[in-house]
Amino acid sequence: MRRWLGASAVAAAAVLSSATWGTATTTVPLVVHKPAHHLVPPGRGVAYTTNWSGYAAKNATFTDAKGSWVQPAVSCSSNRRQYSSFWVGIDGDTSNTVEQIGTDSDCVGRRASYYAWYEMYPAGSVALSQATYPVSPGDELSADVAYTGSGSFTLTLNDATQRWSYATTQSSTTATRTSAEWVAEAPSSCFRTCSVLPLANFGTASFLGSSATATGASGSISSFTNDRIVMETNGGTVKANPSSLSPDGSAFSDTWYHS
Repeated sequence: MRRWLGASAVAAAAVLSSATWGTATTTVPLVVHKPAHHLVPPGRGVAYTTNWSGYAAKNATFTDAKGSWVQPAVSCSSNRRQYSSFWVGIDGDTSNTVEQIGTDSDCVGRRASYYAWYEMYPAGSVALSQATYPVSPGDELSADVAYTGSGSFTLTLNDATQRWSYATTQSSTTATRTSAEWVAEAPSSCFRTCSVLPLANFGTASFLGSSATATGASGSISSFTNDRIVMETNGGTVKANPSSLSPDGSAFSDTWYHS
């Protein structure tokens, strides 16, 4: 999950335009990347949520999650604000925290917007400076979320195309580390209450090299008990759907179907 929007699109735009983008990072109150909102309890290796699509490894205590993706290009065909987030993280599938780092492909009206961020939910999202850490469609990105002990996590994001790397160490006193995720998300707007935002048409996102470490053992997604996560509306309309895992269990594609 992550970020939060104000009461209206105008207010949100004002908040964004007034933010001071530093050479490192700045907190930007736009949207929130939240834990998975399950429509029904997961079962038989498939889960249905209103905000996540991808894969979650579970039933272990995780110390690391890694993965790569190609930054999707969004199709912005209307004046409506729409959002899509792509990230690797620990927690959130069955817990109330998420330690995550990733990127966005958003539509601000008919204009596409791309940027990188990290979030230690329930703390707010932190956007990386677009000047220092630019993101463009087609960029090859890789992320690593590592638990280093005593409640500390190191979150790393690399853009091989733009040739930059960013790392930060953050703390969480409540992280349970009971899941690891590779996710395309419809983030949420949280103003008094939270609601899932419209999902931007990102086409297909390709996740590669997905792996995790738990209890000292490392492996691909398929090395662990895992769920394929389908994003649906409350009425059952599929919004995004991941493919089956590759033969080695480390890669999948995630396809947009509905906002």
